[in-house]
Amino acid sequence: MATPTPPPSPQPAPPAALLPAAPGKARPGELRARVAAILAVSPQGRYTVTELAKQLGHSGGAVGNACETLVTRGEAERVGHKPRTYQATSTTGAAAQPTSSTTPPSAAVPRPRPAPATAPASGGRPAPITRPNGQTYHPRALENLPDVEALQRLREASVPVLLYGPPGTGKTSLIEAAFPDLITVAGDGDTTVGDLVGEYTQTEAGGYEFIYGPLVTAMTEGRALLLDDATLISPKVLAALYPALDGRRQIQVKAHKGETIEAADGFYVIAGHNPGVHGAVLTEALASRFSMQIQVASDYDLAKALKINPVAVRIARNIATRQAGGELGWAPQLRELIAFQKIADVLGADVAFANLVGIAPPEDRDTVAEIVTKAIGRPITALALGRQL
Repeated sequence: MATPTPPPSPQPAPPAALLPAAPGKARPGELRARVAAILAVSPQGRYTVTELAKQLGHSGGAVGNACETLVTRGEAERVGHKPRTYQATSTTGAAAQPTSSTTPPSAAVPRPRPAPATAPASGGRPAPITRPNGQTYHPRALENLPDVEALQRLREASVPVLLYGPPGTGKTSLIEAAFPDLITVAGDGDTTVGDLVGEYTQTEAGGYEFIYGPLVTAMTEGRALLLDDATLISPKVLAALYPALDGRRQIQVKAHKGETIEAADGFYVIAGHNPGVHGAVLTEALASRFSMQIQVASDYDLAKALKINPVAVRIARNIATRQAGGELGWAPQLRELIAFQKIADVLGADVAFANLVGIAPPEDRDTVAEIVTKAIGRPITALALGRQL
């Protein structure tokens, strides 16, 4: 008797991003899964929001928000800022499965906020705080309080805060450390009211249902909401947020039958602003909603603690001092110093110093080269390819 042929082994389902997309816009969980799947297919690849949006057929604002949610959950890493660029982490593959996110506000149960994570370490200093992506944040002084504790107190008092400073100074890191229940909106010129409040999306059955956005989720669950790069968002879009920030603490969702959303206890909005970034405009209307505004500069002491080349740290301090005096328009921030050390570890300090000169804006590059050359005692110019080998 012939031996029966065994059935073929089941094949693993393809990542969510590689499945045919349903007509219309994907649900928020589905879009996040599709973004994660694209990143996971090429773990070493780096993708801009524009590249991802073209592949997925969604707006840059929606895709940017999905990327930032993945970063907050530790399921992706932001590796560039101008333009925003993302890369997979070890957990990105697990995020490539769609989840449902259709709970209406009337059925939402406010989340209890996590306890503040500012327990002092030995010697009375606050202990480092682990952020959602696994990296640690070292609290800094804000007058006589740790910055994390100060933000938590301001939240309790319902005082909205705007953090401003150059990219790479740690604004987002501080906010993530202060608020473990954080929801992040990555602002840019493509962000729409629907990206904040919600919009209709087509279901698998061919009908339509309204999917609430991050602003409504934060309001109904009493969570903190970060408007990252808030000053890149159109003032007309931000106007939808303003009623939630004043005494009314409510908004009307005009796209959903004019529904009124009330803010639950604990709802809090904090914003980030990068002065000098092209397109970033701090309007009077936006500034007036944030009665507390805090400048965030790079923590060069932390750079030393992270064992970054002390000469590079000294150069960065020198450039920052000249920037403050109006001689230069740019200074390397902590992000650039961390990158410096990674490059130095791989290709040597000379290459890292040359790269530091090369990343300075063209109008500042000659002065930065002079500062670096004087500090290390030999001529340093920006990196450039040489003759053919």
